[in-house]
Amino acid sequence: MKKPYSGEKIYMDFAATTPLDPAVLEQMQPYLKGKYGNASSIHSMGQEAKVAIDEARETVADLLNGSASEIVFTGSATEANNLAIKGLVNKFEKPHVITTEFEHHAVLHPIEKLEEEDLIEVTHLSIGDKGLISTEQVEEALKENTVLVSIMYANNEIGTIQPIKEIGELLKDKNKERDQKIFFHTDAVQAANYLNCDVQELNVDLLSLSAHKFYGPKGVGALYVDEDVNLEPIILGGGHESGLRSGTENVAGIVGMGAAIERITDDHKRIKQLRNKLINGILNEISDVQLNGDREKRLPNNVNVSIKGIEGESIVISLDQKGIEASTGSACSTQSLKPSHVLTSLGLSPQEAHGSLRLTLGKYNNKQDIEKVLRVLPKVVKRLREISPF
Repeated sequence: MKKPYSGEKIYMDFAATTPLDPAVLEQMQPYLKGKYGNASSIHSMGQEAKVAIDEARETVADLLNGSASEIVFTGSATEANNLAIKGLVNKFEKPHVITTEFEHHAVLHPIEKLEEEDLIEVTHLSIGDKGLISTEQVEEALKENTVLVSIMYANNEIGTIQPIKEIGELLKDKNKERDQKIFFHTDAVQAANYLNCDVQELNVDLLSLSAHKFYGPKGVGALYVDEDVNLEPIILGGGHESGLRSGTENVAGIVGMGAAIERITDDHKRIKQLRNKLINGILNEISDVQLNGDREKRLPNNVNVSIKGIEGESIVISLDQKGIEASTGSACSTQSLKPSHVLTSLGLSPQEAHGSLRLTLGKYNNKQDIEKVLRVLPKVVKRLREISPF
């Protein structure tokens, strides 16, 4: 498959963002040029924009097996997560919330803020050394005043996949015995490209998406809100998106999100084979290296390793100089000097966490890319270890 990015670079940071699919851009173009109407306007150009948004809403709903009326477009998955959490718990008086230690900051930070303000009480589930939680942990953490469980479907750093369907079934059964329903939210940002996101099968009430994680544009996300969930908006204004997200809609971005969803393909087997070749090569060719997270229960495109004796940032810079683009973890946290909270929650020391390297594959990677990385990376590690102060 022809790569949409220029030069000879090898891009292996698809968990941070994916390149915009050229076919998606083509479908967006009319709404960036001639069809520039405001979807709230009643003239023909405005109604043309509204129709485009409605069609994209139907496409997102089809992916999730929900109704179009249950889809709220946002400016990002971060906003979708904030709306799901704040919009729900603000309806209750000091409710109990269950989440995990290694959620994305877009979930952790709003929960931490609400806890600091004494508006909620929180239980953070431990993920263990494999990066997985169990339904038993969720069940044991439940309280009479639990109103929200928020657990990410697949982790953005180590790619581990949580048993969302099983947790959803547990909560569905528990809700039969309760007066106050426990609502279930999942951040499915990394999952949408690879995993089943049927909200009926998963038994989730709220689900967050981001277009730029599946070859769509940046700056547009979506939140599935089950028809039985009553959210309080966190952005007030003109009452767009059924009153849940005010602000003039990003028509081109929303169209792009729908177009990107239509182009999601089942390329999992090929990508998984490339990932396994990469993991095996790294573990065989480099000493004192460990794979972070469960080997099997992980996204087919994710490789995250800790390499003893060197800083991850040094590896990333050195690889970039060789034309290989990777990361040390979440792109949202690269400005922080703190070790990854995901890796330390696995039990890694700060030094081990700082020595992490994340390589995430996408539909444009091929066997030649893997072979080049396996030629270059061992040499980079050897050189850095020779000059490392550790």
